[in-house]
Amino acid sequence: MGSMFRFLRRRAAEKTAAEPVDVPAEAAARAEEFWQRWDDLLPELASALGDSEPQRVENLVADMVASVHPNLTFAIEHGEKAVYALVLSGQADPELRPYTDAWIAAAPPQDTLWEYHDSVPPVPDPTGVTVNLRGEKYPLGEVRVAAQVDEAEGVVDVAVYHPGFQALEDKARQALTFLPLDATLGERLAADRLGRVETAEQEPEGAIGLLELRELVRDLDRTTTPES
Repeated sequence: MGSMFRFLRRRAAEKTAAEPVDVPAEAAARAEEFWQRWDDLLPELASALGDSEPQRVENLVADMVASVHPNLTFAIEHGEKAVYALVLSGQADPELRPYTDAWIAAAPPQDTLWEYHDSVPPVPDPTGVTVNLRGEKYPLGEVRVAAQVDEAEGVVDVAVYHPGFQALEDKARQALTFLPLDATLGERLAADRLGRVETAEQEPEGAIGLLELRELVRDLDRTTTPES
């Protein structure tokens, strides 16, 4: 899925006195309201995107997403199967999971124009992605990963290596450690199935590529997740 209009905005949450809340019921009600407003907005949204003027609707969509939960982010991108994709993200915050779950459960059927994602999806082929950091290009196809499955915990511990690590400062090195994992697994699977994540200074013995890591983690997820 290619990036199109990455708003990734969120409203600042207002601090209020804590009160007991039925989170699932609240999330479901907010999700229902969102989709009602979304249906009303679709003609105007299609017009704005068709004219390459997303700013005409940016604030409206941001307000709608904030009505589901003020800490959610969103992006409108090129879809994998549809023309556009609306992506909501709780940024792996478990407190936001009920809201994204309710939102996707209430979503309309996907069609040729729109598809919907309740977390940032994986890149179809992360090995073809190049990341720009500090003015330099780092192909993710050069990433190697040592992966150790912890079946008891249902997670995979990883050590990530890129030959460009040595030229990077700590913050940029950390970014180049996590970006390939998110691109490979997507936000939800990475949050659910990655355990310890380390940066490797040397290529680990027995390291694998990103596509092999994806299959390993997906296999673990399939065998660990109870069938509904």
